[in-house]
Amino acid sequence: MTLPLFAIYGASGYGREIMPLARAQLRQQGILSERLVFVDDATEARVVLGHPVLRYTEFMGTEASGRHVALAIADGSVRERLAGRCRSDGVEAWTIVAENVVMLDGIELGEGALLSPFAMLTSNIRIGRHFQANIYSYVAHDCVIGDFVTFAPGVCCNGNVVVEDHAYIGTGAIIRQGKPEKPLVIGRNAMVGMGAVVTRDVPSGVTVVGNPAKPLVK
Repeated sequence: MTLPLFAIYGASGYGREIMPLARAQLRQQGILSERLVFVDDATEARVVLGHPVLRYTEFMGTEASGRHVALAIADGSVRERLAGRCRSDGVEAWTIVAENVVMLDGIELGEGALLSPFAMLTSNIRIGRHFQANIYSYVAHDCVIGDFVTFAPGVCCNGNVVVEDHAYIGTGAIIRQGKPEKPLVIGRNAMVGMGAVVTRDVPSGVTVVGNPAKPLVK
């Protein structure tokens, strides 16, 4: 009998963190770990953490009743490109949620999300496609998160915040709470530096650093 095939796309750091979560999630569903692989076209390694590393063409050429992929790539633009490629080839987006993630009321979670251990989503939150919440990150009440957004470890996103598509929020960054009538907005393709404290809107495409966060001057 042909079985489905599951993959973590990306065998580097974040992919290696997600793999044990994927393995545990499949185990709960009674799916053998032999049907779980890495996909990576940029490494010479053929086995990582005991799992085969396939080129994308090999992944597509492996006999399977269906294919599911989690995109463990930090760059949102790269994730979007890979998601489009997978979708056009009939590969389904795979959502992976660690067992100890906390999700409360009214959560809308888009396809392909990766929620690492100790992440938290509180109440009345809308999240787009292929969101990544690394360890100890949280999203508080009444937030809207766009597509292909990345939260590095320990991000604190307080209530009434809008994070637009492709934004990257660095490790330990704190985003101040907005107001119901005027949410704080992190613009599309914006980048918030490690440890930054964001107290006001960040325009699209701008990198901010420091406390309080200000545009990076190169």
